[in-house]
This record gives sequence, structure tokens and C-alpha cells, in this order.
Amino acid sequence: MKEIFIERKEFLLRIGIRENGKLVESIVEEKKNEPIIGEIYKGRIKNILPSINSVFIDLGLNKEGYMYYSEELKAKGLKKGQDILVEVIKEPLNDKGAKLSSKVSIPGKYIVLNCYEKGINFSKRITDKQKKNEILDNIKLIDNVGITIRTEGANASIEEINKELNKLYLEFENLDRNMKYSPDIKKLYGEDLSLFKILRNSIGKESIKIYVDNKNDFDKVGSFIEGEENLTLEMYSGIRNLFDVYGLEKELLKLRHNKVNLPCGGYIVIDKTEAMYVIDVNSGKNVKGKSFNKTILETNLEAAEEIGSQIRVRNLSGIILIDFIDMRDRNQKSIVMNTLEESLSSDKGNIKIFPFTELDLVQIARKRQGKSIYEYMEENCGLCKGNGMILKLSYIQGLIRNEILRIQEENSIECFYIEVDSIYRERIQGDLFNFITEIEGLNKEIYLNYVDNIEGFKVEPLIFQSQKDNVSSYRVSLN
Repeated sequence: MKEIFIERKEFLLRIGIRENGKLVESIVEEKKNEPIIGEIYKGRIKNILPSINSVFIDLGLNKEGYMYYSEELKAKGLKKGQDILVEVIKEPLNDKGAKLSSKVSIPGKYIVLNCYEKGINFSKRITDKQKKNEILDNIKLIDNVGITIRTEGANASIEEINKELNKLYLEFENLDRNMKYSPDIKKLYGEDLSLFKILRNSIGKESIKIYVDNKNDFDKVGSFIEGEENLTLEMYSGIRNLFDVYGLEKELLKLRHNKVNLPCGGYIVIDKTEAMYVIDVNSGKNVKGKSFNKTILETNLEAAEEIGSQIRVRNLSGIILIDFIDMRDRNQKSIVMNTLEESLSSDKGNIKIFPFTELDLVQIARKRQGKSIYEYMEENCGLCKGNGMILKLSYIQGLIRNEILRIQEENSIECFYIEVDSIYRERIQGDLFNFITEIEGLNKEIYLNYVDNIEGFKVEPLIFQSQKDNVSSYRVSLN
């Protein structure tokens, strides 16, 4: 049984996927004035610099995007001030704007529409000539778009492919009209890309239950899954966060630990550097076996399987480097690599795995989709001035709010004693009203204490007057 949880706040979308009760994937997308991968914009050429083979494009946002000034673009005779349709292929980083491409596409589950191109192409993974001929004989070419049949398309009926083709073409027609007749430079396509990508990749023959926490998403998801018999959609309307109610918040907090134990007694350690994620495999307590080679293989196999799970659930992206325990036997390396590929096989279209290097290192390149759990949960520690990380204050506020609402829901209590790590004192006191507002404490009695070196926070209900008297000096007054 698969479950998909979709939780939306004003500027934050969180998606969690559970399979048989275990969290297997998490996606976080913040709404801000920056382009994300897959969005399509009507842009305007601001500058062309042949010396560095770059074209800079105004997207109507804070930063200009850029793209490679290819021979194909040179042949088109691009000019400064010209409007151009572009797709985001890499998000902005530091002072660098988004990387763009003039090759624009609209993805579906079975096909991809290539805007302003011609012909039908197939995924390299489709090798069945009979299936290819069947598709070619029954799919009609459409003006202004080329069609790429995705790997999943080989398993779909002609009716399903044509249905999706018609649906995607309507989106193209809307995009085309805006490109031709709208005077503004703006985003033309790409609302909730992460949400629809998750839904596309998740929908199959298995039973799926989808939970949302607002009417807008209920209607949006309902329209997307219309006609799918194995899906059910439920709207949660409680006051606590959806992730908190269904236990996903606790599962995500556990992922802050960089060490993951393996059944055999070994473990993996996941660290983030500025350039990449590094995963180290260790034998740990797995030293009982008499055969050293078997011990190494067992540890590496369990690590390969777990690494695939951790990459998805932590949403790691970019370059990922894995340091397996050294293996001299080539056959062992093949077995471990097959296990790693299998563990990441459900990560459709996002990942590329490279062979073992001479140092027994494996490199993985994974496309970015939303934020990793670290990016939205953690921030740099201001006290140690080193590499230490702490939970973001905004995230702590959400956790405290969930705990207050849970206690209030169960016991109708209006008085709470809260302990927060003293590392947050200055920021909280600097805007105490906002802090109390965010934790749903404006209409409650709040007693707030700052304590050194506690794990985040503590919330305790105050039931008796004697409890209040003991902490009276910590009572918050906003007057």
C-alpha cells in the first residue's frame, strides 16, 4: 500500500511518500521569486557575449538567466531585446542566475512534447521494434511539436498515449498563445512541478491513498487522477499539521542523524561538503564471520540497498560520492553495483550512476527536485562558528505549534511551559510577538525559558496553580 501526503502552507509545499508504512521519499519546495528546474518562461534577451559563448536573458525575476550560445542559436540570428522561449535546466546558485535552454518540453507520464520541433523519437531503453512500429502507425504528428515516447510509454496502450498527447497539446497551445500574444516576460508553465511529477511517477497498478490539507489541492489532485480506479483521495481538515498527525514529522527528524546502522552490524555515514554529499561505508560490528571477503560483501550489499533508500528519503541531489569497503574481487563489485542500481531503480529519470573508480569509489549524479531535508530543517550554528548545524528557528516554531495543538486537542489545556535552546534567545526576544503568534500562543498563557544545550525544545502543559507558581518568572507578557 502506497500513501502520498501533500501538506501546503503559504510559501511551503511538502510531499511525503510512504510504502507499507515506511517513509521512502520526501520533497520540499519553497515558493519564492526564483526559477526552478522544468519551468518555462517567456524571456527577453538582455545581452549576447560571443567571447564567453553566453546569452543573458531577463525572466522578469531578481536575476537574469543565461544559456550557452550554441551554433544553432547563432544560426537563428538572435538579437538583443528579442523575446525567446526558454526552459530552466539548472537553478540559481549564489550570485549565478538560472541556466536555461531554448529546447523546451512539456513532460507527461508516457510521452514528452518537444515544443516547436518535429517527428517521433523513442527512449533509448525501448528496444521492442514491434512496439515502436505499433506506436508509429497509430500516433499522428501534430503541428509545432515533436514527440518523445518515454520508457513507461512502451507499457501503455495506444489509447493511453493518445489521451495524454491530447492533454499535453492543450497545455502547449496555451503556452504558444501566451508566447505570441502576451506582451509581458513571465513564467508560462510550471506551477507545482514537483507535485505533478510525484503523481505521474507514482501512479501505477498498485493501490494509492493520497492525503491533502486544503480544498485547492483536493480539486487539483482530483482532476489529475480522474479516471484512475486504484487511487483514493482524502482531505484532512484538522488544525495540526498533516505531517505531524500522520507521524511523518518524527520520521523526518530522525533523518538529521548522519549515521545509519545496517542489519549486519555495519553502518553508513552521510556527510555534506560544499561541493557534494559523501557516503562512507564501515564494517562496524560486522566482524563475526570467518571469511573476510564475505564480511566485506555482506556489508557493502546492505549499504548499497540502504544508500538508495537514504538518497530518496533525504532528497540528496547533485554529486554523491560513495566510499564502499575495498573489494579486490571484480565479481563482488558487479554484485554491489547491481544492488545499488536496483535500489535506485524507482528514482525515474533523476539519476545517473557511474562505475567504480580505481579507489573503489562510486559517483552518482542526481537531478535536483526541491530541497533536501537539511536545507529546510537546518541552519548554521552562530555560536560555534564552525560546521555545526542546528534546527531552523522557523522549523522549531512549527514543531512547538504542533505539540501545543496536540496537547490542547487531547486535554483542552491553555497554559504551557516551553523550554527552547538558549542559542535562539536573541532572535526570539527580538520579535517575541511573531514567535508567540507562530506557535499559536496569543490566546494562551505561555511561560518561556531558555536553556543551554537542550535538543531543540520542550513543551509541558501546566494544569495546577502550583506548577504555574514554580515557573511564574518565565511568563510571557506582550504588553
